[in-house]
Amino acid sequence: MKEIDVAIAVVSRGARILICKRKLEDTFGGFWEFPGGKCEAGEQLEQCLARELKEELGIEARVLRNLTPIRHEYPHALLTLHPYLCELSSGEPRPIESQRVKWVKVRELWRYRFPPANKALLKELGRLHDGAKRGRSKPR
Repeated sequence: MKEIDVAIAVVSRGARILICKRKLEDTFGGFWEFPGGKCEAGEQLEQCLARELKEELGIEARVLRNLTPIRHEYPHALLTLHPYLCELSSGEPRPIESQRVKWVKVRELWRYRFPPANKALLKELGRLHDGAKRGRSKPR
C-alpha cells in the first residue's frame, strides 16, 4: 500500500479558521478540508506546507505549533496527516486549487463535511478551543 505524508495547515485569523471546499472532480470532491498537500520526495513538512499554501491559496502563514499527527488508511493509500496550527501572515486566500474558501469559527467546523481522516483533528481543535475558553492550554 502506498504511504503518503500530507502537511496541513489549520490557519487562524482572529477567532476563525480557514477551510477550503475540494473541487468536485477531486477525491472527496465537494468535501471541505484544511489547506495543505502531499510532501514531495526530500521535502521537509514545513517546506511542503509553505509551498502548498502558496500554490493553493496564494498566502503565507506562520507555524504556531504542531498538532497531533493522524494515520488513516484509505483503500488506495495509508495517509499520515501532519497538521500545524498556523496564523495567516500575508495575502488574502483565493481558491486557486479549490472551489471555495471560507473562514469559520472552530465550533462551526462540525457543520461541514470533511474526509474521514480529519475526524481526529476536528476533535483536537474542539478540545483546544474549549481549553482556551476556560483559560487553559490556549491554541496560540
